[in-house]
Amino acid sequence: MDGLLQGQQRGQYVARMFGRIAARYDLLNRFMSLGQDQRWRRRMAALAEVPAQGLVLDLATGTGDVALAVLERSPDAQVVGADFALPMMQVGQRKQMGEQGLSFVGADALALPFHNMQFDALLHAFLMRNIADIASGFREQWRVLKPGGRVVCLEIVGPEASLIRSVYHLFFETIVPRVGALISGDAQAYSYLPQSVLRFPAPDTLSQMMREAGFAQVRYERVMLGTIAIHVGEKPRAS
Repeated sequence: MDGLLQGQQRGQYVARMFGRIAARYDLLNRFMSLGQDQRWRRRMAALAEVPAQGLVLDLATGTGDVALAVLERSPDAQVVGADFALPMMQVGQRKQMGEQGLSFVGADALALPFHNMQFDALLHAFLMRNIADIASGFREQWRVLKPGGRVVCLEIVGPEASLIRSVYHLFFETIVPRVGALISGDAQAYSYLPQSVLRFPAPDTLSQMMREAGFAQVRYERVMLGTIAIHVGEKPRAS
């Protein structure tokens, strides 16, 4: 992907790419995370602090793993899984297994089809590195979140320790593209991944972007030897 396309071109490219790899996406996630990704999603659900009978948006839901983690923790919640890669959501619907608290809708993260202040909590994993305008994405999330609600954001980031950083670069730049191409049959998709990760803002920079979008009490924690950051922000209540 030449220079990581911008704007509408990038969105279309990413949607097609995830559509092509949808059938093997969960398997590849297990491989790339060394089997830890479900644990991270459960941590996201805990950090969201969903209120009783809360309405939750899982943005860039993909195959629905974050949405299902929320419902595992908060069975009385109603979760909307939104994504613009429809084949990914079709996989999620097959995994749903009669779960009544989950519905899926096609949506663009930069122009969400939801009302202002509609959701009690909003979560997303591996979204922000795939959108053309991170600042606009956070502003749109702020718009649809109720005052007092939390946004929880999970992304791959560069580790701080130099030794781990060397292994990290080897893994994402060499091993992931090769194994990803082998399993998914799509070499292009898994050469895009390291490009998007390496160009993504550092956790402190992302925190500042969240604050500039209007979120308060912004903080983050690192997991997986510092290679995953989970950010949390709150939409202030009206004074």
